[in-house]
Amino acid sequence: MQFHDRTIVITGGTGALGTAVVGALLASGARCRIPSRSDKEADAFPYKDRVTLVTRCDLTDEADVARLYDGVTDLWASIHIAGGFAMGNLADTNKATLMQMLNTNFISCYLCCRAALAAFSPAGGRIVNVASRPALEPRVGAGSTAYTASKAAVVALTQALAVEIAGRNILVNAIAPSIIDTPANRSAMPGANHAAWPTPGEVSATITFLASPENKVTSGAIVPVYGRA
Repeated sequence: MQFHDRTIVITGGTGALGTAVVGALLASGARCRIPSRSDKEADAFPYKDRVTLVTRCDLTDEADVARLYDGVTDLWASIHIAGGFAMGNLADTNKATLMQMLNTNFISCYLCCRAALAAFSPAGGRIVNVASRPALEPRVGAGSTAYTASKAAVVALTQALAVEIAGRNILVNAIAPSIIDTPANRSAMPGANHAAWPTPGEVSATITFLASPENKVTSGAIVPVYGRA
């Protein structure tokens, strides 16, 4: 897949999955623009000298999201990986935690989709969101209800937006990964079957295809990326 001289915004680009996506995009010739929450996070990013980093960027704040996309007039793709997770039964989850999940997972995605629409050229482009397996299979999300609901909202946003802007040659899709094989997830679940989890590289391959010029017709899809789980 060729991204030569194409500008791509990747939120969550400094995380485990995001780093894999950015590495693949850079190898294909993309120009990457990435938000970071802090200078420390930006300094630790392995590709910091090869990308444009927008530091101290809060993706739940409209002004910061506007700053992320400011000056980008030739956007090809906007990939929204940034998000968070919180365990908790509904009875144990207060409004503050619910709003944290909605802000981190849904509001950030919504605001970035909106900003991306203004930055795409008349030639069109691609949006790729990241939902989750519980968003497609809510019963799997028992015990993390607020998280599941916030990711389900990402699914609804993706499918509605795909139809809303179909006439602009902008394809909108999402992936729904199961647990991704990262050091943090292995540490949190040491007894799990890690071999069944998809790796960041495997998940990034699906993301980069959906964001690529080679994807000419797929839009409104929520693609399961479960590995062997």
